[in-house]
Amino acid sequence: MSLPSKTVLGLYLAHRGALLNYANGIIGDRAQAEEVVQEAYLRFADAAARRLYDEPVSYLYRIVHNLSFDGMRRLSLESRHVRRGVEQAGEIPEEKPSPEAESIARQELGRVMVAIADLPERTRIAFEMHRLGGFKLRQIAEHLGISVSMAQLLVVEAVKHCQGRLSSSSEP
Repeated sequence: MSLPSKTVLGLYLAHRGALLNYANGIIGDRAQAEEVVQEAYLRFADAAARRLYDEPVSYLYRIVHNLSFDGMRRLSLESRHVRRGVEQAGEIPEEKPSPEAESIARQELGRVMVAIADLPERTRIAFEMHRLGGFKLRQIAEHLGISVSMAQLLVVEAVKHCQGRLSSSSEP
């Protein structure tokens, strides 16, 4: 059993703006976010044609999330290669952080990403929508079908979880 293509398109169109804001919050580039959301629709339509999902909107957000972070990783890798090439040409200004500072920042980001991935799905979605997507607690509550106070609690729990992971991993 699968979702009818009209339903898939309707779900996508109904949530497109929110998905775009969500992706833009992660990526920080509206044009790139547009591409991610379009790619997410194509993948969602393909998957929905083969299988019926209990929570198709959550699945669509998951696709956008994964594509956004994959794109960020790819851009980071590309920018490192470009920087390395420019460094070899001797054109990089000396204002860049030290290798130690870059390494520490990369490690902290990795710990935060792992901490976010370890969160329960509803808590992770609330956190990402609020902190990365810029959504208001009311919008998160509506999306998840919960109260505003519960949405706030989920975001606070996620922040505490990430802070705990960062502080526990920085101890010797």
